[in-house]
Amino acid sequence: MGEVIRLEDRRARRRPETPGEAVRAEFLYDLASPFTYLAAERVDRAFDEVTWTPACSRTLRCASMPADFGDVQEIVDHAEERAAALRLPLQWPERWPMAVPAAMRVAHYAAQQGRGGAFVLAATRLAFAGGFDLDDLEILTEAAAAAGLRLDGCLKAAREERRDGAMEAAARRLLGAGADRLPALWVARGVFWGEDRVGDAAATARLHAAAAERSV
Repeated sequence: MGEVIRLEDRRARRRPETPGEAVRAEFLYDLASPFTYLAAERVDRAFDEVTWTPACSRTLRCASMPADFGDVQEIVDHAEERAAALRLPLQWPERWPMAVPAAMRVAHYAAQQGRGGAFVLAATRLAFAGGFDLDDLEILTEAAAAAGLRLDGCLKAAREERRDGAMEAAARRLLGAGADRLPALWVARGVFWGEDRVGDAAATARLHAAAAERSV
């Protein structure tokens, strides 16, 4: 995985000294979605501070995951078109589409440990740049290790069904704000949903940060 995971170090170096200048966002995602992979690295680059929140696609009418088998090819075509436009490699896991509840629980644990972004990047790269299945325990532990997480904590978290409730609550919060898909970005009291809205969300966050700085 190389040096992909030093996100906190890189962000600390670029973080402005004045609190009002920071560009902040909350990124809500499902690891099983290829659009999370296509958005995650741009999200990390675009914002000074990111809260990485796993959310349950089943709670949303989610265009990033197929509701039934007939939706799969349309999503595949769109994801491949977007990957080509972004010049990102895209390789499908053999058993996609699929739910990855254990990986999502570990993502929830990673966020609690301050390693949410590192885990999302490691996991989605393995899944959609490497073609590996995140429901494979060996692949999941590789992503956890790349993110600097304790193996025992990850294995415990993967079995903790209580974490599912927090992810469902995150999805309901998005629904209440009018969002209908993942990934989504919450910035400056507004929500932007869909991988193609990362740029719009970043521009709004920068304007909000600049306004906050002027008001200090």
